[in-house]
Amino acid sequence: MPDIAKNIAQICSELGGNTKLIAVTKTKPLQDLLTAYEAGFKRFGENKVQELCSKYESLPKDIEWHMIGHLQSNKVKYIAPFVSLIHGVDSFKLLKEIDKEARKNQRVIDCLLQIYIADEDTKFGLSPQEAHELILSESFANLSHIRVIGLMGMASHTDDKEKIAQEFQSLKDLFEVIAQLPNLPSNLSMQELSMGMSGDYPIAVAHGSTLVRVGSAIFGSRA
Repeated sequence: MPDIAKNIAQICSELGGNTKLIAVTKTKPLQDLLTAYEAGFKRFGENKVQELCSKYESLPKDIEWHMIGHLQSNKVKYIAPFVSLIHGVDSFKLLKEIDKEARKNQRVIDCLLQIYIADEDTKFGLSPQEAHELILSESFANLSHIRVIGLMGMASHTDDKEKIAQEFQSLKDLFEVIAQLPNLPSNLSMQELSMGMSGDYPIAVAHGSTLVRVGSAIFGSRA
């Protein structure tokens, strides 16, 4: 059995003060999450809406829940009352739906735009040009119940560390370009760069990641 508390402490010490850890809890039993919680850790990430909602209902309400998987527009309503950050926003349609559901819940929901940086067809995300067009559009500026606070990306699934580093650097470069644009809308605030998972988070941190999404290095490999 993995020592969950020890693993979290070890990773946090590696990350230093500028990068926050999100413990990816998909498929993990509630007891594993409670073990992390009792060790003082309260930032969890889930890939599927149904599992996220189920765990939210069962666990203490001061947990910070991150939706890190691909999110369908018709499922936004289930997580809108409580989600802390939605990482994988890959279309204006989805952003508009989040805004609508956030308004119903009298909230402003923080989001990250997912950028396509990998050399794989299975990954989702906006191109850099699409991201630029989205945030500079009048339609985006009119969304008053969402706040885009940065970018998210997933590197290619490869052992080529140089390729991974290049992909992360491309996302960091885009982040900096957007952050320096003049007259940014009030619902855009470039604070977070979510990149890096169990297999590549040290590379991501070296290229400016502020949020890493780590599961198996904490809880052990999924069965």
